[in-house]
Amino acid sequence: MPGSGLRTGRTPALPPQPTTPAPLHAHHISTDQRRVYLKAHQRHADATALGSLLIYLPHFLSSLVVVSLVSLLALGDLAFLGILGWLLTGLLIFHRPTESTLARRLLGLRHPTREEFSRLAPVWQEVTARAGVDAQNYALWIEENDTDLNAVAAAGHIVGVTTFALNRLPNGELAAVLAHELGHHVGGHAWASLLGYWYALPARLAYRVIRFLALVTLRVAAFFSVLGFLVIALFLGLFAFATLTTLYGLPLLILAAPYALAAVGRRAELRADQHAAALGFAPMLASVLHQMHGADQAAKQLSPLPIPDPTRPS
Repeated sequence: MPGSGLRTGRTPALPPQPTTPAPLHAHHISTDQRRVYLKAHQRHADATALGSLLIYLPHFLSSLVVVSLVSLLALGDLAFLGILGWLLTGLLIFHRPTESTLARRLLGLRHPTREEFSRLAPVWQEVTARAGVDAQNYALWIEENDTDLNAVAAAGHIVGVTTFALNRLPNGELAAVLAHELGHHVGGHAWASLLGYWYALPARLAYRVIRFLALVTLRVAAFFSVLGFLVIALFLGLFAFATLTTLYGLPLLILAAPYALAAVGRRAELRADQHAAALGFAPMLASVLHQMHGADQAAKQLSPLPIPDPTRPS
């Protein structure tokens, strides 16, 4: 019949409706592949790194004295081999297998899973592309921590982030965190601090041994007689004076080192922040720092207050 048309009993298909993409986070960045221009000099030692090494110099010289004495007692005429071997151990912080052991055993890091790497790698590529640095020169690691927003740069090639930072931050803020850690590597902060700490270990171990023996000796002397205690205390005082004069006051400089290192550490953090900001991540970095400050304040508020002891006079 004219005008009646066909009736098949089926509902006509609706045209496809356009889908509205989910709005991107304000700190989302594009990680599309682009041409990368690498800098000729991708690393250097800035003033902060050199300052850290300078502060550790008294530790190093004291450790050199300790290692020389131990090598002389153990090896005799071949003591120089022990000293040379100890000096060469500092190169291990740039040795990739040694770094992997350091990351796993001391820092508690692990390799990222395939899913974690698929999220982390494009962001890292974007950060290193902006910095003009070869991304393959560094190894990405994961810290299993779902509560803290944190990251780490260590040794010569380690860059690690917590699972919290990886899974909770938008990719722009994650890039800011990675750019901050890259700043520590580019400026030489990571290897300088680790190298100084490593070469300070013999002096620190010797100090702990001497301190332990001195405390034991004083307690034994005090147990037997006051006169014996005074004699031992006088002997230890003369030994300390002889050590200070022989080493030209280096132990006194070691006592002041923690305060100087704290100041240099704050300067290193500022330098790393400036590096991230220079790469275009200033707003993202500010947001991350604000979140970290808020988390610190919340932790302080949740910490239990000390309960006063009613039996103790106020």
